[in-house]
Amino acid sequence: MPSLPIDPSSTMRMLEALKRQAPASTADLARTLQMTAEAARQQINKLADQGLVQADLQKPAGAGRPRQLWTLTAAGQRYFPDAHAQLTVQLIGAIEKLFGQQGMDGLISEREAQSRSRYRQACTAPGLPERLAQLAEVRTQEGYMAHVEPHPQGWLLVEHHCPICAAAQSCRGFCRSEQALFQEVVAGLATLERSEYLLDGGQRCVYLVQPL
Repeated sequence: MPSLPIDPSSTMRMLEALKRQAPASTADLARTLQMTAEAARQQINKLADQGLVQADLQKPAGAGRPRQLWTLTAAGQRYFPDAHAQLTVQLIGAIEKLFGQQGMDGLISEREAQSRSRYRQACTAPGLPERLAQLAEVRTQEGYMAHVEPHPQGWLLVEHHCPICAAAQSCRGFCRSEQALFQEVVAGLATLERSEYLLDGGQRCVYLVQPL
């Protein structure tokens, strides 16, 4: 993790808020962090000067001025560790070289089996919202910064961070495996599909969960 700029506590709070909310306006961040709009503006401008955040203009649907929405840059994302990324990628490459696709499939299957056992123990609530909350809790413990929120079609399982992002970029089989496990967690209660994907340019991974 890189060294924090001046006032590391407030910097990390702002970065974490953006990690969870991006894209977000300065006003959104001020409300989340319970600070004045001017204080939020000063802080976000400092982070922009340091290359940790960037702004895009969003044109309104009707009349009105464009909104400035902030997201983390690649440098800002580095404040959220990626579980020994370089070593992970090297190990995946070595497994694939030594054992081919069969070896990779075996690695993913073994990880899936371990996760399945953990999720079965943690996600036992009879109701869908409660079971999703249990899944979000165990995923947060694993470093995914997960939460559940209501949606007109059901629920959203939202993950703001991917601690295995480097591994997933090298082998998307990890992502397919995780999605299959999530479907097992809600089996008989709902269907689940990914609606936003970090590796396809999204700010987070989001799964739409629709009750049966």
